[in-house]
Amino acid sequence: MEVPTKRSYGDACGIARALDVVGERWAFLVVRELLLGPQRFSDLRRALPNAASNVVADRLRELEGRGVISRRTLPPPAGSAVYELTRWGRELEPIVLALGNWGIRVPLPPTPTTLSATSVLLFLRTSAHVDPAATPMVCRLELDDRVFTVRIQDGGLQVQAGEPTRSDVSLRTDPWTLNDLLDDPSKLDTAASNGSAAVTGDWSALRRLLDVVIAPASAAS
Repeated sequence: MEVPTKRSYGDACGIARALDVVGERWAFLVVRELLLGPQRFSDLRRALPNAASNVVADRLRELEGRGVISRRTLPPPAGSAVYELTRWGRELEPIVLALGNWGIRVPLPPTPTTLSATSVLLFLRTSAHVDPAATPMVCRLELDDRVFTVRIQDGGLQVQAGEPTRSDVSLRTDPWTLNDLLDDPSKLDTAASNGSAAVTGDWSALRRLLDVVIAPASAAS
């Protein structure tokens, strides 16, 4: 069993002190998973399947103790406990994204590999190249039983956790399929026909979305 650590590099440099807080194994990935909103412990376990339950619990306890994340209970009828980044924790976002952009050139690890919904959506958000004249649209996106709102508006692309108040199109799929569609939008018809993606609503709106976010590399390249 891994014991929550209080180890320190004992180095006065700000980089070393930052790693004292988020440098333990899985800590940075816990932060990544919380960038798009609060999550339950079960959500984090599903997003990080290679991390043992006690390790995830240890990282959460350490990050909470350091003031990076906080825990609260949702109001009824949900009533479940969720973890979320504090204001200080959210300041890690540009660091996490920059690290991801740097790491995209690192070869993939041996299969099988995992890919979380948050990973793909962060890639989608940061890699979008939206035409300022693009027609606004809202997509309800369901990945791994979690629902997100993807919106093209005012020449930008926004991703938020939760149900949209209205949507032009709905896409239900898995992170790997979405990753493939972002890499090659022409695969949409095949994904829909083989059941790996379910689309309801305005297909042309979804095609526009996939077209404007296409990038030279995918989240799992």
